Amino acid sequence: MPALYATADAEALTARVAELIRAGRTSAARPLLAAARHLAPAASTLAELAGRLALREGALDEAREELDAGLSAAPDHPGLRKCRAELRYHLGDLEGAARDAAEAVVLDRTDPVAKALLGLSMLDLGRAADAVACLGEAVAAQPANTAFRQALAAAQEVNGDRDAALNSLLAAIASAPGQIEPRTAAVLLCIRRRDFVRAVALADAACAAGAADACVLGLKGHALSSLGRHDAAAEAYREALKLGPEDLYVRHLVAASGVIPGARRAPPEYLRTVFNGYAERFDVHLVSLGYRMPGLFRAVLLDHPAIARGEHVGPVLDLGCGTGLVGLAIADLPLGPIVGIDLSPRMLNFAAAKEIYGELREADAMAELSDRTRSWPLILAGDVLCYFGDLDPLFEAVHARLEPNGWFVCSMEELLPDHDGTVPGNGDWALQRQGRYAHAIAYVRASAERAGLHFLRLERQTVRYEANAPVPGILAVVQRVRHDG
Repeated sequence: MPALYATADAEALTARVAELIRAGRTSAARPLLAAARHLAPAASTLAELAGRLALREGALDEAREELDAGLSAAPDHPGLRKCRAELRYHLGDLEGAARDAAEAVVLDRTDPVAKALLGLSMLDLGRAADAVACLGEAVAAQPANTAFRQALAAAQEVNGDRDAALNSLLAAIASAPGQIEPRTAAVLLCIRRRDFVRAVALADAACAAGAADACVLGLKGHALSSLGRHDAAAEAYREALKLGPEDLYVRHLVAASGVIPGARRAPPEYLRTVFNGYAERFDVHLVSLGYRMPGLFRAVLLDHPAIARGEHVGPVLDLGCGTGLVGLAIADLPLGPIVGIDLSPRMLNFAAAKEIYGELREADAMAELSDRTRSWPLILAGDVLCYFGDLDPLFEAVHARLEPNGWFVCSMEELLPDHDGTVPGNGDWALQRQGRYAHAIAYVRASAERAGLHFLRLERQTVRYEANAPVPGILAVVQRVRHDG
């Protein structure tokens, strides 16, 4: 009889511990877990709960020890496999997470959570088709689970089926109309599809349902601005600021709405404000987006005739140097000293910490090119031209400051047609969301050639990735060939 009571008590305590962990009441769960383990020390379910509790508390090393020990004693326990898959996913061990999740699915083919974990791991491993299959089964098992539907939509988009992705998000909205997350994802997907009309409609529907936050309103502002409805966009940004006054992302959008519609460049004071607030997270954020331009600039410069011969090239002007990502990528090449120019003093502080610049100055790019008589054999501008619409004045100023046969290496975002085939802006350049300009590749060529610059390279490149979608860009290398400036 005492053994029966102990078993009953252990089962009751185990159920209560699981309930408390699900509710997030980890401090209350821990003493009950200890009591349950005293009654049933070898129980695999308790080992799983111990691992899940540690994972919930952020004690990842403890979670690993608990789960490894539990699986050593019970390698065929599906709950332990599933929990360790979740832990490994959090730790970035995607291969290990996929193995454990696959084992959990084999051990319990009815478990949709294990299938979802396997699908997420497959997606991050670049196996989008497998991810769609796994997440599709998870959704079929739990059609009301909006997190599963959102994950399926992400996999479908990466797999190239944006229509299916949008349908998955719309189904998630229908099943949980009060949830903000699937609505945000749907608006963002429409923006990536350049279907700005539908993005606005979805944002309006979210507002009408009382399921809109600062991010939804900010994205609505993006879409409205992309449609040329700048007054309405500014109003959306103001509403976003009311809901998220301390949200740095929202504040960035509100600052961007101050860029005058049709203006030929972003105001310097806007750039200074934005990048002063962005400086501390700039490097980490761009790296997380797969930012490619520093590496591409380095590859271009390796083909420079003098550098290829091992000869020194310098001095070098790095326009809009920011925190020094381009300078860092080329610091070991035979060039320099590198002079960095940027409007943001906080960005310059981070560039100075890298100790790769011979000189750093707080200055506007156009002012630097226009007010000084110094000539340069090499000028760099990594993603600086996205803050200029009309490129003619900039290319003319660059021509005037390049030495004969000097190089100008630059990058920008490419102007593409909208969802309905309409080319935004004036067809040459357009002010897009977040206050950046995009340029048509034909316009870039014509503008530089008007300034007397000769193209050595003009090619389409991916600038970075946003929500797993490539941001189309242009990489250009031009040389001064007209010597009258």
